[in-house]
Amino acid sequence: MKVYQTKEIRNIAIIGAAKTGKTTLAEDMLFEGGVINRRGSIEDKSTVSDYRDIELERQNSIYSTVLYAELNGKKINMIDCPGFDDFVGEVLAALKVTDTALMLINAQNGVEVGAEINFRNASKANMPLIFVINHLEHENSNFEETIRQMRQSFKGGVMICQYPVNEGLGFDAVIDLLQMKMLKFNTSGNTEVLEIPASEKAKADELYAAMVEELAANEESLMEKFFENGSLSEEEISEGLKIGLINRGIFPVFCVHAKQNWGVRRLMEFIVNTVPSPDEAPRAKTVDGKEVTYNPADPACAYVFKTTMEPHLGEMSFFKVYAGEIVEAMDVVDAENGSKERLTQLFIVAGRNRQKIEKVMPGDIAASIKLKNVRTNHTLNSPKAPDVKIEPIVFPASKISFAIKAKNSADDEKLMGILNDLAKIDPTLVVEQSKELRQLIVGGQGELHLNIQKWLIENVYKIPIDFLPPRIPYRETITKPAKAMYRHKKQSGGAGQFGEVHMMIEPYYEGMPNQTEFPVRSQEVYELEWGGKLVFNNCIVGGAIDARFMPAILKGIMEKMEQGPLTGSYARDIVVNIYDGKMHPVDSNEISFKLAGRNAFKEAFKNAGPKILEPIYEVEVLLPEDKFGDVMTDLQGRRAIILGMDSEGNYKKIIARVPLAEMNRYSTALSSITSGRATYSLKFIEYAQVPPDVQTTLLKAYEEQEAEE
Repeated sequence: MKVYQTKEIRNIAIIGAAKTGKTTLAEDMLFEGGVINRRGSIEDKSTVSDYRDIELERQNSIYSTVLYAELNGKKINMIDCPGFDDFVGEVLAALKVTDTALMLINAQNGVEVGAEINFRNASKANMPLIFVINHLEHENSNFEETIRQMRQSFKGGVMICQYPVNEGLGFDAVIDLLQMKMLKFNTSGNTEVLEIPASEKAKADELYAAMVEELAANEESLMEKFFENGSLSEEEISEGLKIGLINRGIFPVFCVHAKQNWGVRRLMEFIVNTVPSPDEAPRAKTVDGKEVTYNPADPACAYVFKTTMEPHLGEMSFFKVYAGEIVEAMDVVDAENGSKERLTQLFIVAGRNRQKIEKVMPGDIAASIKLKNVRTNHTLNSPKAPDVKIEPIVFPASKISFAIKAKNSADDEKLMGILNDLAKIDPTLVVEQSKELRQLIVGGQGELHLNIQKWLIENVYKIPIDFLPPRIPYRETITKPAKAMYRHKKQSGGAGQFGEVHMMIEPYYEGMPNQTEFPVRSQEVYELEWGGKLVFNNCIVGGAIDARFMPAILKGIMEKMEQGPLTGSYARDIVVNIYDGKMHPVDSNEISFKLAGRNAFKEAFKNAGPKILEPIYEVEVLLPEDKFGDVMTDLQGRRAIILGMDSEGNYKKIIARVPLAEMNRYSTALSSITSGRATYSLKFIEYAQVPPDVQTTLLKAYEEQEAEE
């Protein structure tokens, strides 16, 4: 295969809501670009993009797929992205390494919440964007309404470059304003370029004038030419389109019928002629703020944005070259961990189809296999400049978590290894062996996301598993001072055990003064790894307890704080004052005082107005306006406190604080209420006291659990 130079490369992310036709469009582009000689279909399970078993079974994309096409001496790298928000990590990775996004819009549905989400993601990535309106052949399609919604949702810049002549069941032509011609399609795959019919001339002239004026407004020199000549030349229009794309001042709109491959070649011609090459698009940056060079003479630098497991090949790492040349059998250094790697084989990839290549130039996308310690978000460098690091993708925090357990306990160790392998492929899958909850926890972007992992574990790795509700990481604390003493005394043959500890505990708050009843001789403040503080005050006078036993008392207290007296949850924000005690000249030892300290703390805790704290999260829900009341009612049933409401385009936004305990399976409930049209995000805020009735329920449940054990 030809080695393409930076100027000859176009990198495209194909994004959009589910069922907008992204994979079908990608199939068309592969066909037009000569990579395949027959177009597959989702219904026949024969597309290049959706080739994995889980995708064939579900008939929708789960993973992004790296593809390419060649047209007019240019190479178009494409990444076909899944449409469901549960797989947003795949979209973020694609936006990281591409230079322009094609966002598909379904002309039947208009602007869906998935489009809103994808537009926000593209905006955060500073990504040039082209809108592609699909499904114009359906009887319910409405181009004008779709454009109205787009302009309302995406504000300025939505610029019509094509519009349908006869949308609906008879759709077979578009007016192309860039060429000022009518493109008429037929089922044989041919496109006729015709003069604009008289019935469309006035509308076309009006839209053309609006397009030219909008292009001129994006660049000062073009504006001057526009005022001078009253219009722009074809060359100036092309220049204005590129400038407007790069600075995100315009978002061109094209029309396709992806199912029939109508309008796709014209779209590809626009991509190779107008879309910026990697060195013209907004530049990626290194972690120290420097822009990448795309200079082939610089030391090589490649960034790994995706990892997959391929049958018969093993682990495959996809990368984009940001500087220098990557050649076969090249030695590189992983900037993340310092390991040395050899790129034994290089591939240009289109789904499961791979073609070997000897050299990859800056701006191009390729893959290598069997790299030992390389993961997604790692930078591979020439040994001449080993420390360069490309800014990493920031993946979103988990929205939903389950405890996961193998049905056969003999598979537990194997299950952990499988989960770690899946997390290499999908960085939005979070795996944690929780010491606090005493459960293996998996976190993801939604119930669909985690159910896909369950399918893979059971069908690919053949290990039956259960998903269980994760325990809630409650905290325990106190609300008033309390005193307690405990004497540990044990006598059996030989040396006995003796230790007596008197303590007063108090609730801790920032800036509090020391209590004055028992003067503090020394103080230690501990930042607890689970949040909050423990203040340990030695108030002993007269040598009632030897200083050498203080660490043992502290250890006993800390053990009880790690498994609090109320529910076994972590305790926090407590001041402990050790003010008296007794020793025995022979029988006192560290274990005696550890046990005395632990039991005195437990006794005092129960008398200090103990309270259970629960984690509170801020939830932000983006939803259709007609479902506002239903979603609000559901949130209030989850003990939510509404913090604010707003609008984003055609959608409403609700911001609320909700206890984590009430968010179990929220993604499923929200999807059911809104028919899959809403999305949400979660962010931890704080710990807050649970209501009295909830505390009573939790205490009773813990007592029953303790009795069973």
